Amino acid sequence: MSIPNVEFAVIGGSGTLSSDFPLGAKADDVTILEDELVFDTPYGTSPVFRLFSVGKKKVLTCRMHGWRSEVSRADASRQIFWVFREAGVKRIISEGGVGTINPLLDPRDFLIPDDYLDMSERKGVGLEGKYLLIMRDALCHELRQTLIEKTRAEYKGRIFTRGTYAVTEGRHFESPAEIAMLKGHADIVGQSICPEVYLAREIGACYAGIYFVVNYGEGLVKSWSHEVLENIFYDDAPMISRIILDTIRDTKSEGKCECKDLRKETLLKGIYNK
Repeated sequence: MSIPNVEFAVIGGSGTLSSDFPLGAKADDVTILEDELVFDTPYGTSPVFRLFSVGKKKVLTCRMHGWRSEVSRADASRQIFWVFREAGVKRIISEGGVGTINPLLDPRDFLIPDDYLDMSERKGVGLEGKYLLIMRDALCHELRQTLIEKTRAEYKGRIFTRGTYAVTEGRHFESPAEIAMLKGHADIVGQSICPEVYLAREIGACYAGIYFVVNYGEGLVKSWSHEVLENIFYDDAPMISRIILDTIRDTKSEGKCECKDLRKETLLKGIYNK
């Protein structure tokens, strides 16, 4: 199966899963072009993709960051970004549910982070490895600004426009001691933004994410309720879908940011370019 030429992509997490993104937004200008797309990659068979349009813009999306029980998270990320690179994707929006580290945050707060802290075991995940990746401004400021504007237009709750996302390995949630260790170093915690920031930089694409707080970090404020998490999961997904679609509508495929310029040819040519 041939990979379509697409400039925009959405990596769906728990925030949009229950709304069958993008259909839950019930937008008149959204059309499903192809569904159940699967591609062969050098890292194994890809997760299922959906191709849709928002107006005249084509978008590739996959669910839950491509994670499947029989595939490592590292390989799932490689598969997704290999497909994005072959498709010519230039702008990537990610979303997900996160826990708190900063005690000022509560469930149903939005945070659009401007930095990350990688505590996972996936730091070395890449494609061919032939680039030097400069991780300054890893989260595109242009995409972030549009996400912030669209979130403010859609949501009347609290929105935090900067912060640090700490990445842990999972699949379990963090312990109270792990949250205590991260306190003061990050604001939210989750399991998906890395290695995606590295892979986006490697393929020369802009990347930014929008994250909805769904629980308190263990031992931080009080015990969190699974019922609250479930309610958020089902009730707020259409809103998150609308924010993402509005962001795509108002985003050009080519920006004035320096994201693609922060990928440099490696000096280790004897190793990677044989």
